[in-house]
Amino acid sequence: MSISNGNARRSAPLRWGVAALVLSLSAAPLAAKDLCRPGIYGAAEDAFVVLGAASSLGPGQRYLFPDGRRGSTAEAEAAVTCEGDIATVSAPDGTRQQWPRRDTRETDTAFDSAATRLAGQLIEPAGPSDPARPLVVMVHGSERTAAIGSVYAYMLAAQGVSAFVYDKRGTGASAGMYTQNFELLAEDAAAALEHARRVAAGRFGRAGFFGGSQGGWVAPLAATRAPADFVAIGFGLVVSPIEEDRAQLLEEARRMGLAAEEMAQVERLSDATAELIRTHFARGFETLEAVRREIRDAPWAATLAGEYSGDMLRMSDADLRRIGLARFDNLELIWDYDAKAALAKLDVPLLWVLAEDDREAPIERTRAVLAELAGAGRPIDVYLFPDTDHGMMEYRENADGSRTGTRITDGYLRLLADWIKRDVQGPYGRGVKL
Repeated sequence: MSISNGNARRSAPLRWGVAALVLSLSAAPLAAKDLCRPGIYGAAEDAFVVLGAASSLGPGQRYLFPDGRRGSTAEAEAAVTCEGDIATVSAPDGTRQQWPRRDTRETDTAFDSAATRLAGQLIEPAGPSDPARPLVVMVHGSERTAAIGSVYAYMLAAQGVSAFVYDKRGTGASAGMYTQNFELLAEDAAAALEHARRVAAGRFGRAGFFGGSQGGWVAPLAATRAPADFVAIGFGLVVSPIEEDRAQLLEEARRMGLAAEEMAQVERLSDATAELIRTHFARGFETLEAVRREIRDAPWAATLAGEYSGDMLRMSDADLRRIGLARFDNLELIWDYDAKAALAKLDVPLLWVLAEDDREAPIERTRAVLAELAGAGRPIDVYLFPDTDHGMMEYRENADGSRTGTRITDGYLRLLADWIKRDVQGPYGRGVKL
């Protein structure tokens, strides 16, 4: 979930996976005149694609189909190109259709949270005002990119949901410093919901949150601070960041087929790095150095990753003492965050969607906690999508054991919208309700 700082090894590699129809990226960025307005492009109600704003992650514009196919307009053989607010869509059989941009009601706005000015945008489906239409506040993950102009808000709007999206503090058009402090981010999300209610007054019914990835920690906490009618979570965790790192380490160890004694060494590594993180690098150096000496010659130690433990393992003791705090603990993360306690306070409907093969956020403990809460009578719906990794991404396995994301799994995007609208009918791809 990319919980560590900007020097971290990963920045959600699957989140921008290449769509199945796309082969490679174009080297030349598109000029501004070649870009279309972000929005919904389609020929019929159920035949559409959404385009995002120009991306800092590469040239062109991101596109997303309701079945999960995705890519960039700048990619070679892209399934979607756009000019003059007309999207040219290529079907698998080689035929092409031209889809105009649909009207939407977009309100640019700003609001204050914790003495910080945050930029937001409300996107509403076109047509007459509907006082029964649901309103959802999009709670971001750990990314540093701007949220305004992303494809996900338009995807919900295309399915009859009003979406309020805002740039996280320290990103995009918002002021402040970037942080991963869940308490502060929850204050921002709660303020966003209150502001969205005012902006959309008279044009919505139920209002709540959707959070993806790290938003799975933030959105439920925000719902304890602002009146929400529902919370929906995609590929999030009900464990602490420390437990996430441990789960990643053990999952990697199992994939490598380590013996019981070696698994115990991995657990000792987790204990040592957890002490460093938990004490903000006041204690734990000697314990980690002992683990280093114990496993330094093990071939698997060179590739073990976790969220942060692998990097700490391969740093020298001197380097870790000198720059460890600045590198790994500079974003105010609540390392022992009690996610279960926040969920236990909720009494509103909760949707939780799990990616069965999630390597970045292993689901075993989260699934067990959700089952426990549901068994205690909490209104929780849990869905599991097989053969998917973080971001609800289908993937192909590479020769070295790594994965390349191909597309968002079919059914996930429709499930989110239908559940928020209280119109779940299914089936949703290969998703299974647990």
